[in-house]
Parts: sequence; C-alpha cells; structure tokens
Amino acid sequence: MATKVESRAAKAQEKLVDSAQTLAGSADTVADSAETMVDSAVAQETSAERRTKLAADRTLLAGERTYAAWMRTGLAALAAGIGAKALLEKLVEPWIVLVASIVLLIFAEFCFVAGVWRELAGKERPEPDAPQLPAWLLLFFNGFLVLLGLAVLVGIVTR
Repeated sequence: MATKVESRAAKAQEKLVDSAQTLAGSADTVADSAETMVDSAVAQETSAERRTKLAADRTLLAGERTYAAWMRTGLAALAAGIGAKALLEKLVEPWIVLVASIVLLIFAEFCFVAGVWRELAGKERPEPDAPQLPAWLLLFFNGFLVLLGLAVLVGIVTR
C-alpha cells in the first residue's frame, strides 16, 4: 500500500513540476509580450511625432503656395491694368479705360497687401522641419510691389 501511495505522490509531484514549468514558460511569454508592447508603444509615439512634423511641413508649404497665388494674381492684375491703358486707349471711351485701369491696379495693391498679411498673420503652428521664408524678405518684396503699383497708378491717373 505504501508503494501505491508513493506512486501517486510521485505522479502528483511530476504533475506539479510540469505545472510549475508551464507557469514559468507562461511568465516568460507574458514578459516577452510586455516588452513587445513597450517597444510598439515607443515606435507608435515616434511615428506620431513624425506624422506631426510632416503635417507641419505640409501646412507650411500650403501657406507658401497660397502666398504665391496672391502674388501671381497681383502681378497679373498689375500687368492687366497697364495693358488696359495701353491697348484700350483708342478703342473705347477714355473714362472707361481709366476706370478699368484704376480698378485693376487697386486690386493688384490689395493682392500684394493681402498676400503678405495672410502669410504673416499670427497663426499657431507646430514647428516644421522645412525652413520658412523670412518675414523681412516678404515685407521687402511686397513693399516694393506696393510702391511700384502706386507709381503706376499715379502715372496712369496723371496722364
């Protein structure tokens, strides 16, 4: 009978050893999963930061494209105002030519001022990786274009 009890005790002990090994293996698997989750969380945070930087770059470049569109429109209106005076002078009444030229030149001035104002208006943006155009450069060139437009406007009105 003692052998039967010893045999059962040995089998129970083997089962306990197997269970302990299984638990140890499970603990290792859980530890590996935890490390993987930590690595994944770090990678996701890095990825999110990168996406934020790329979004800031896209925002910066979109603003510059908008600024360039204002400048193109202003230059086209300036050229159209000068062209209207030169080409329509002998085709229609002089007052119509003068009004059309003045309206186009005032619109050009508006575009030059609105473009730089929109670009430099106080907007909160994340810091982009791409370099920004310096504000003094925008102010200098737009100031020059405004003065040029005013000179053309004075020249057309006084002739």
